[in-house]
Amino acid sequence: MPRIVIVGAGPAGLTAAYRLCQKGHQPVVLESDPERVGGLSRTVTHNGYHFDIGGHRFFSKSKEIEDLWTELLGDDMLWRDRKSRILWRGRFFAYPLRPLQALAALGPFTAAACAMSYLRERLRPMRDQTSFEDVITHMFGRRLYRIFFKEYTEKVWGMSCREISADWARQRVKGLSVRSALSNALWLGRRPAASGPEVVKTLITRFRYPRLGPGMLWQECSRRVGDMGGSVRLGRRVVGLRLEDGRWEVRHAGPGGNEEVTNADQVICSAALADVLKILEPEPPDEARNAAASLKYRDFLTVALVVRGEGSFDDNWIYIQDPEVKVGRIQNFRAWSPEMVPDSDSSCYGLEYFCWEGDELWCRGDAELVDLAGRELCSLGLARPQDVLSGTVVRQPKAYPVYDEGYADRVETIRETLDHRYPGLHQVGRNAMHRYNNQDHSMMTALLTVENILAGRSLFDPWQVNQDAEYHEDGEAGTRRITDVDDC
Repeated sequence: MPRIVIVGAGPAGLTAAYRLCQKGHQPVVLESDPERVGGLSRTVTHNGYHFDIGGHRFFSKSKEIEDLWTELLGDDMLWRDRKSRILWRGRFFAYPLRPLQALAALGPFTAAACAMSYLRERLRPMRDQTSFEDVITHMFGRRLYRIFFKEYTEKVWGMSCREISADWARQRVKGLSVRSALSNALWLGRRPAASGPEVVKTLITRFRYPRLGPGMLWQECSRRVGDMGGSVRLGRRVVGLRLEDGRWEVRHAGPGGNEEVTNADQVICSAALADVLKILEPEPPDEARNAAASLKYRDFLTVALVVRGEGSFDDNWIYIQDPEVKVGRIQNFRAWSPEMVPDSDSSCYGLEYFCWEGDELWCRGDAELVDLAGRELCSLGLARPQDVLSGTVVRQPKAYPVYDEGYADRVETIRETLDHRYPGLHQVGRNAMHRYNNQDHSMMTALLTVENILAGRSLFDPWQVNQDAEYHEDGEAGTRRITDVDDC
């Protein structure tokens, strides 16, 4: 039976470990975090308040993924109503946009300008849509793009929307078109027939969520891996991956710097592509190393604030489309699960600031960041200064793989190198594949990889997961099976 080492105890790594244990293997999972599993899907606590690093809706079209969540947590998976809105100039707008509501709230003159802008794009559509700005302008018109998309997107990515690949727009907002809805608005709400081509896909209205946050699920998964004979080792940072005579030597360092080597026949890796290419032996060719060095990752930090009162909004999160503040998105953790907030007369908000690791915002002290978050929450009209009780900061490096110009070609160059030169090394998850996967997509790449390892050959191509550019959160849960993914 081959020995398998898994790098990273996030959703992809732990899913792989759990499935392998179920099949009789005893994998070793190496996680650099000294305290928690879950990666970007971990849950942090502050004075008894639970909060996420980002928001994580538990919804998947995959039956295997839905069943796995149920298997791990059962009744601790709550059903929650979905609600998210855009905050622009002190007014809330539904997200996804509901044009009738948005146009009414914008006022007649702005609404008319938005309608004319949209019609102008319909009459004279741009042929070459190469950037995020191009795609969204084509879909919504330039005025609506500037009001509801531009500021938030540029906060997230730290670059002009003209520099962001069109792939990002096509992957994340496919199905969100105002063509039929705007026609409805202009024709006094008359709807097209249900079978007509103008029907826009409906986003999910409900999703599941662990009672105490996503970290609860991954802690349970880690516990079960240990009970079945696997090993999850925290505080172990992988510093070397050496392939020699068909076997892998995985070198990893503990908190004190002491290094150990674990031998393996197969390595499942969820570490960022840019980092993996730095520690591979034999050294990859220059073309692949240069491609990896050019990959970018956007970082962010969460400032969790405890605020007196039940809260000024009941959304899961709100998008802040306002250039006057630095915050990009605000989570309301009571709306995710009431049990994450121990005091019924208080709220816990997560203010998300997107930045680059090492920049001015990233390097601010925690107290300064808590003060900034409190001031911005109040300036947005979402709290009063006297009601902000306490706060804490969590920094998250490499939160989002950047889809800039040429990223896809660079990833393909790296993939070809890994496939041909490093047999037995498998990339799974968001950063390892440099793809903005949702949690369920990352888990699916792990399940497919395990199937390939168990079969001793490539039955499935994990890189096909999340490649259909279909909007991530539409349709029905649990309607697809693992065999629906294209094989090799």
